[in-house]
Amino acid sequence: MNKSNQKKRPLNQLVFTAIMGGLAFVIMFFDFPLPFIPADFLKFDFSEIPALITAIFFGSAAGVMVEFLKNVLHFIMKGGGAVPLVGELANFLAGTLFILGMTWIFNKFRTNTGLFLGLLLGSLLMTVMMSLANYFVLLPLYGISGVQKLPLITSAIVPFNLFKGALITIAMMPIYVSLKSVEPRLRLQ
Repeated sequence: MNKSNQKKRPLNQLVFTAIMGGLAFVIMFFDFPLPFIPADFLKFDFSEIPALITAIFFGSAAGVMVEFLKNVLHFIMKGGGAVPLVGELANFLAGTLFILGMTWIFNKFRTNTGLFLGLLLGSLLMTVMMSLANYFVLLPLYGISGVQKLPLITSAIVPFNLFKGALITIAMMPIYVSLKSVEPRLRLQ
């Protein structure tokens, strides 16, 4: 990599991350409840995809920054308050866990199989850790406690995160295949 490319890479990464954060923020507005999940506060959207693409190109920190940007913007647009803050915190945590699981495997094996296994690990990591986070922190912040927590986690949180991970994985595989030829050029710029 020549000196000119070395100087442009941080700027390219910053601009790409900001654009993907904005795109993820817009995608969050197209959320919808899943009819088989008995919790109206759990809504699905595809806003993890821009964060995962950014993580593939520039690493997990850049992907997490996309998650941070989209959730801060979404919180500001919702007008603040305690309930939206808990939702944004949960979304940020879930997306971060998904990214960290994916990049841990994908950075070792930069192949279609590596991405698939990384997305699978990210889905499982997100499901397990979000179950714990909901049990100990998030559900109590929503005012849900005691005997209500465990049934809600087993009937809603776990199925939601597994389904979310599966849908994002299904969507990401063809996106990655189409972007594979661009990745080396983008990473070097």
